[in-house]
Amino acid sequence: MQFWITIGLILVLSALGLTYEIAAGRVLAPFFGTSLLTWTSVIATVLAGFSLGSAWGGFVAEQERQDAVGTVRGALVATAVLMALSPTALGLVHAWGARGTGGMLLSVVLAFFPASVFVTLPSPYLAKRAIEARPGREGSSLGVVLAAGSLGAILGAVLAGFVALPLLGSAATFAVCGGAALLCLAFVRCDTTGRETGETVRTPGPPGGVVVAAAAFVVLAGVAGGPLCQYESGLSCIHVAPRGGDIRLFSDRTLQAAEPAVLEDADEERSELALSYTQWIWTRMDHDLGADPSVLFVGGGGYTLPTRLLASRPGAEAITVEIDPLVTKVVRRHMPRAGDMIERTGYDAENAGESETARLGIVHADGRVFLNETDRRFDAAVMDAFSSSSVPAHLVTRETFTRLRQIVDGPVYVNLIDTPDGPLARGVHAILADLYPHVEAVQGDTNAFGRANLVLAASGAPLAALDTLPEGYARTEISPGRAFTDDRGWVGHR
Repeated sequence: MQFWITIGLILVLSALGLTYEIAAGRVLAPFFGTSLLTWTSVIATVLAGFSLGSAWGGFVAEQERQDAVGTVRGALVATAVLMALSPTALGLVHAWGARGTGGMLLSVVLAFFPASVFVTLPSPYLAKRAIEARPGREGSSLGVVLAAGSLGAILGAVLAGFVALPLLGSAATFAVCGGAALLCLAFVRCDTTGRETGETVRTPGPPGGVVVAAAAFVVLAGVAGGPLCQYESGLSCIHVAPRGGDIRLFSDRTLQAAEPAVLEDADEERSELALSYTQWIWTRMDHDLGADPSVLFVGGGGYTLPTRLLASRPGAEAITVEIDPLVTKVVRRHMPRAGDMIERTGYDAENAGESETARLGIVHADGRVFLNETDRRFDAAVMDAFSSSSVPAHLVTRETFTRLRQIVDGPVYVNLIDTPDGPLARGVHAILADLYPHVEAVQGDTNAFGRANLVLAASGAPLAALDTLPEGYARTEISPGRAFTDDRGWVGHR
């Protein structure tokens, strides 16, 4: 029985480690976005913590059993507190001014490295106990120990991605991880009596009061601390806030959409666009498209552009591909114009048949998957998908736009956020210039990080000159760059 209890502890702690790692990547997004760089930093930092914890735990396992048990129990209490504290620590480091790649690396190390060390510290001791529990069967015992660690990692990854983060949110997931670490204390104990003297042996480790205080802190962090997001799924951390007469939708603290808060009767007022980049895209579309176009929108955001198209062209149709169903639910609840348009004309383009009023097809899927699988044709396409403050890398490759060229008969409009003439803009422009004879680009004002909306239009036919541009926007020239491919793609802002 002792063998299998020990194996169970190894499995649980391995699951906690992987759940914590994935939750760390999710909670980092509102502060530093989601990219290859952020996930690389999280994975490297947590694995470094696992390595140090395992090495340290090896020395602990060689101590006298009572001393080793005390150290392991202390590590479990430290794990619980540090895991529950991680979101707060991350927010504090960000509030103190951590920015850019260096700030992101510092934040990841300070917030997630300590707990990663302590969660793996008990494993060598537990592995030693498991092997000692079955004399003469050391080989099979070691194999079961390794299998339990791997199975726990798989279980933790599945629980994080499919259960904990989508259903509980980030803060509660960290608190649950801490609570699970505390529960392991009940199974890490010394023998109740001395083998030789028969005297009662007190289980070493943190005093009961410390354990109770740790448990209270974990509960406080998970409940009283409140959610990190107004709305949260495994993909998005969403906030909706009124700003200066507009309702603004933020995902991972990046402004995704806005529209005037007051719902008027007139279609033109109802579909007014609040963000400058959407104004330029719409002005461009209004010049380029006919009376009843079929337009593909990859990235739903606030559904403001599809709403503008359908409000101004009664014969138009739109398909909007939005990966996160939560975004659509939030738009329906908080964005009056887009929510009204979805209510009146929206339909499930994947599973339901069209009705007489169905003009806005909604597909909850990854944009690239939809492009690869669809047999529909379109008159134009708008690429406006974002993961935090950057475009998902697999949506800005030569293969993606080649597929778009095959199913879209007219122009393609692409919204990016990058530094002026930055690497993302150069890479996408290189792709479009290779596929289309006519490409133009405009740029908005730069923000505090030196980045701006860069919006491109590409077409097989000449693009008519626009009479006016939104405030702060001007035509821009983009230098030659390396075209992104599926093999060598965009890695994110540094």
